[in-house]
Amino acid sequence: MSILKTVTPVTHDLGSFEVRRAIPSPECRMVGPFVFVDQFGPAQLALGEGMDVRPHPHINLATVTWLFEGAIDHRDSLGTFSTIHPGTVNLMTAGSGIVHSERSPASERMAGPKLYGMQTWLALPEGREEIAPAFEAVSDLPVIDGGGAQARIVMGSLWGSRAATTCYAETIYAEIVLAAGGAIPIEAEADERAVMLVGGEASLDGQVLKLYDLVVLRPGDAMTLRSENGGRAMLLGGEAFTSRRYVWWNFVSSDRERIEQAKADWREGRFGKVPGDEEEFIPLPEVPKTVSYP
Repeated sequence: MSILKTVTPVTHDLGSFEVRRAIPSPECRMVGPFVFVDQFGPAQLALGEGMDVRPHPHINLATVTWLFEGAIDHRDSLGTFSTIHPGTVNLMTAGSGIVHSERSPASERMAGPKLYGMQTWLALPEGREEIAPAFEAVSDLPVIDGGGAQARIVMGSLWGSRAATTCYAETIYAEIVLAAGGAIPIEAEADERAVMLVGGEASLDGQVLKLYDLVVLRPGDAMTLRSENGGRAMLLGGEAFTSRRYVWWNFVSSDRERIEQAKADWREGRFGKVPGDEEEFIPLPEVPKTVSYP
């Protein structure tokens, strides 16, 4: 059996759209550097509505935003403003600390925003957790096309090509779109790998994938992803981390005390402000939870 485990995500109904969280979960804490995996949509919001994630902090991680449909305005305490579109990866490195907001652009609200994509967090490796915050948006990504499949490499090296996106640990991340009858090999190089079907239908070596389940693969096993009628999937993973990462709200660290410090810093207003989005913020929650939504 090439599938080690199957993680059925917890679904959070936010009224206008659904968010499905596969990691962290009791069954799976990490896959490679991926310490957090959310899938949201597809959704069509009403006219005038939008996603409004108010300014909130992160430490010791990098966030990766990838869209299939729609657009999101990203602002952060470095002064960055970037509108995320499908085909462009937004990588925000929190390192020693950053604050950001994510909101639907005004142009999207006028038409009724579409929301469909992935929000993932990468734990930073030991010795690099406190690096300087940074941001990059990369749109010139390698595309592998053939066999009725098109794969866009978001991060790392796959199928003989490498994305320009910064990797702090060995990372693989790709979107795979399969036409009817399409197939693509799933390479076996990474320490840890997982596949999530996010649209349509597909199978791995004859094992049918359930929509939105995260399927963790056995290391070293070469497999083929196929679709009879067409589908969309994400491949993710990378090097296995040997030390544990703790997750509390929007904070990730190998050091529990560092998380306590970040909690105090946010409570006391010691993080930076987000230029252009300074009026609102998400307060520190009373009880531990992971990530904030509107």
